[in-house]
Amino acid sequence: MLQTVSEWLWWERLWLPVNVSWSDLEDSEGRIYAKGSHLFSALPCALCMLLVRYLFERYLATPLADVWGIKDRLRLTVEPNSLLENYFRNQAKAPSQADVRSLCKKTSWSERRIQVWFRRRRNQDRPGLRKRFCEASWRCMFYMFAFIYGAVALYDKPWLYDLREVWAGFPKQSMLPSQYWYYILEMGFYVSLLLSLSFDVKRKDFKEQVIHHTATLTLLSFSWISNYIRIGTLVMAVHDCSDILLEGAKVFNYATWHRTANAMFVVFTVVFMVSRIIIFPFWLIHCTWVYPLDHYPPFFGYYFFNVMLMVLQLLHIYWAFLISRMVYKFIFSAVRVSKCSCVYKSEEVGTYLWFTVSHCGSPVFCSWKNSVLDFFYY
Repeated sequence: MLQTVSEWLWWERLWLPVNVSWSDLEDSEGRIYAKGSHLFSALPCALCMLLVRYLFERYLATPLADVWGIKDRLRLTVEPNSLLENYFRNQAKAPSQADVRSLCKKTSWSERRIQVWFRRRRNQDRPGLRKRFCEASWRCMFYMFAFIYGAVALYDKPWLYDLREVWAGFPKQSMLPSQYWYYILEMGFYVSLLLSLSFDVKRKDFKEQVIHHTATLTLLSFSWISNYIRIGTLVMAVHDCSDILLEGAKVFNYATWHRTANAMFVVFTVVFMVSRIIIFPFWLIHCTWVYPLDHYPPFFGYYFFNVMLMVLQLLHIYWAFLISRMVYKFIFSAVRVSKCSCVYKSEEVGTYLWFTVSHCGSPVFCSWKNSVLDFFYY
């Protein structure tokens, strides 16, 4: 049974074009090819990532948070109530209006008191500001290191400047050491993110993040085994360049450097739109859809790889919509205070993020529900 499954899983027509077999990709004459067994290195790399992350957050990010005066907000604790606590844990963290009325009858509390209890109880479970700062700092440092490494590994490669070179000699393209370490580094990082989901900050786009990480690992694994390594390194570099700015904006936002955070977020928006809404679909996906047909007829791996790229692109469009909505609201709210010096103070209230803007001495309040800041900053 296992032998049959193994034979089907490694059937050459799933992974390779016609007239190409695994024997054609055996190491010979100084040429080394990518093999599925190389991917097992990603797991110990992920465990090392978790260790490095722990040391980074403990001995670098936490002291930096002390220097910048980043402290967890004091949150009011809820009144002990076993009935409400049981409802919160087993049914819903945000009861409907009908359930609030039902709970009022059972507890003899007012609706307002019930609502305040649930709001404070939700806030108690929110991760502290220092934890979010440490997590964002770690991701920012990784993406910066990975992008710099990728740029160094790619800058002298012809396929960076001419995408048709991606398929020159495919699939008999020997693996370079820089490509091996770039892949293992990226795969180890994304595996570590999946392993740390249980204790990382859980955001509102949690499901989308899981889909993204899973799709990324699937793409990296398949591209490695099928020797789609050249296009794989380009895809990784395109993704890392904008992620640096996003995590950096979070770091400065937590440190209350709001002008720096806003400026970095604007730059991130531009880079994200250019890299993932223009370059990724019109250059990279076009490269994987069109150019390979000049070298071999379509096969299963050709369709599978491109479908997975389209899944990533759908996520890019979803996030681009959220970012655009955020920028739209930011611009129109900024018009009201553009001629005055402003001081921003944020406070989490329920599912809303409230901003107090000192406008010529008069506070202006606005709430953005489920905004990009909710997704990315908090």
